[in-house]
Amino acid sequence: MPKLTIEDLKRIKEEHQAMLNLREGGYRAKVTVHMGTCGIASGARKVMEAFLDEIKRNNVADIIVTTSGCAGLCSQEPMTTIELLNQAPVKYVHLDEEKTRRIFREHLMEGKIVEQYALAMGSESEY
Repeated sequence: MPKLTIEDLKRIKEEHQAMLNLREGGYRAKVTVHMGTCGIASGARKVMEAFLDEIKRNNVADIIVTTSGCAGLCSQEPMTTIELLNQAPVKYVHLDEEKTRRIFREHLMEGKIVEQYALAMGSESEY
């Protein structure tokens, strides 16, 4: 078995920390990227990659990214739902990488809803 490097250990630590945060509820925001067939066909993978890239680039540990199936609004894909702790969820539609990065900066980091891309705000589920 090859020896573990420092980078391997860091990666393992980050993975376990993320699981621990999720299990213990140690996060302030949840991002759900809707990845049914229609979402994937419309570019949801690039949206998810953009969120993950921004989280990594900004060294943020209290945001989780998850996926769901189709939300039933195929013509609005790619979509994501942002849930900040103690706030109503916001569903964003017709996303691309640039819009996703703006939503990350303004909504997730600054708490300001990007109304230009928002379809609805309200309770599907809150944690």
